[in-house]
Amino acid sequence: MTVLAGPTAVGKGSVAAQVRSRWPAVWISVSVTTRAPRPGEQDGVHYHFVSDAEFDRMVEQDELLEWAVVHGQHRYGTPRPAVERVLAEGRPALLEIDLQGARQVRRALPDARFVFLAPPSWEELVRRLVGRGTESEQERERRLATAKVELAAEQEFDVTVVNDDLEAAADRLVALMGITP
Repeated sequence: MTVLAGPTAVGKGSVAAQVRSRWPAVWISVSVTTRAPRPGEQDGVHYHFVSDAEFDRMVEQDELLEWAVVHGQHRYGTPRPAVERVLAEGRPALLEIDLQGARQVRRALPDARFVFLAPPSWEELVRRLVGRGTESEQERERRLATAKVELAAEQEFDVTVVNDDLEAAADRLVALMGITP
């Protein structure tokens, strides 16, 4: 199990999409979230979009390996049954999650490899977030404040991959997973 985490807008989803398209043998968890889909996102592919009531049910039934409120607004979590099935099969697996989730997974799966995805610079992180154009000014400010906290947690991870080039970052990540890029 490899856990990929990092600050907002660092490109976790883009790196995971590269891995998904170039190394189909790697299983990538699809998180559940209570937020609405962004343009182009598909339910069951990018996320499982669920209601607050369904998320509550999943928490109560212990169906999530980890979950957290992210950016003070929406909840995200990793479905436990899928992770347990893939680990039992011995397949290479990737969780793309936030810092809070990574900390919970470290407690649940201490033998997992924890990879921090870092931006090449703070300025580039801000440029990427603003360039997405999917958040309001207030939401961007909230995400940037969270990003500062997340960047400070880099030392909690086993290794850092800088996302200075999307394909190269994906290559470095799968190499860490023991897969030849």
